[in-house]
Amino acid sequence: MTNLRDIVIGVVMGGVSAEREVSLKSGRAVAEALSGAGLTVREVVVDAGVSEQLRDARIDVAFLCLHGGWGEDGRVQALCEMLHLPYTGSGVLASALAMNKPQAKAIFVQHQIPTPPYCPALSREFVFETMRFNPPLVVKPSAEGSTVGISIVSREDEFEAALAKARQYDETPMVEKYIPGRELTVGVFEGEPLGVVEIIPEGGFYDYERKYSSGQSRYVAPAEIPAETAGRLRELAKRSYQALGCRGAARVDFRLDPEEGPFVLEVNTIPGMTALSLLPMSAGVSGISFVELCQRMVRSALKEG
Repeated sequence: MTNLRDIVIGVVMGGVSAEREVSLKSGRAVAEALSGAGLTVREVVVDAGVSEQLRDARIDVAFLCLHGGWGEDGRVQALCEMLHLPYTGSGVLASALAMNKPQAKAIFVQHQIPTPPYCPALSREFVFETMRFNPPLVVKPSAEGSTVGISIVSREDEFEAALAKARQYDETPMVEKYIPGRELTVGVFEGEPLGVVEIIPEGGFYDYERKYSSGQSRYVAPAEIPAETAGRLRELAKRSYQALGCRGAARVDFRLDPEEGPFVLEVNTIPGMTALSLLPMSAGVSGISFVELCQRMVRSALKEG
C-alpha cells in the first residue's frame, strides 16, 4: 500500500462551470484537511486550459473537487486517464451518466429504482398536453448541480419563465414531477452506504443560496426517521451507485413522500466537500471524520489507478 506521505496530492478545483466558487470552497477545505494531516498537497486551480494545467502540475494523484457539468461529466476524468493520473471518484462513463439526469433516471427505471416521472422540457404544449403533466413540477437543467437553474412550477403560467431560466445553463432542460415530503441524502463510499442526513431549508426550497450559506438550512444527522426507512434509503443509495457503475465516494439525494416512500432524485459523483457539505455529514454519522474521509478517498483513487 502506498504511503500517503510519499506522494504529492493535487487538489483540483475551479473550472469553468456555474459552480466554480463552490468548487474552490471544496478544494480549499480538502487541501487544508490533508495538509493538516502532514501530507504534501498542491492546490491546482484550473480553467479552460485544464489539460496543460494537469499535465504540468507534477502531482501523483488528483483529488477532484470540480463541480458541475464541466468537471463532473467525464471529460476531466478521461483527461486524467490519458495522463495516467489516478483520480478520486467515479470513472468516465459513470460520471457522464450521473451528470446527464435523464440518462441516469432511465437507468434507475431500468433497475426498478423509484425516481420521479420526467420528460424533456421541449415546450409548454409538450409538457402539459402531450405528456399530460400537471403542476407542481420541477424544471431544471439536464446537466448541472447544486440546484443551479432549477425552478418549482406551481401553476402552468409559470412554466415559460422557469424554462427560460433553465435554458441559461442547458439547451435541453428537463421536467420532473414534484415529490412532496422530506429531503434526505445518503453518502456512499466504495459501494457501502453511509449515514442518512435530512436537509430542512429555512423558508422553502433547498436552492443554491440555502446550500452554501450558513444558517440558510438546518441539517439533522442522523436523520430522525424510523430504522426501517433509513435502511430502505441506504439500500436504494447503494443500488443507485451500483446501477451507474460509480466508484469511490458519491452522494445520493432523495425525496421521502409521506405516502409513497423514497424517490431517488440524483447521484452526485463529486459531492461538495465544504464545511456545509452533505457527504462529510453523512460520513460523520458513520463515524468517519472529514480528514479520514479525504484520506480514504485518496487511497481509493490510488487503488483504482
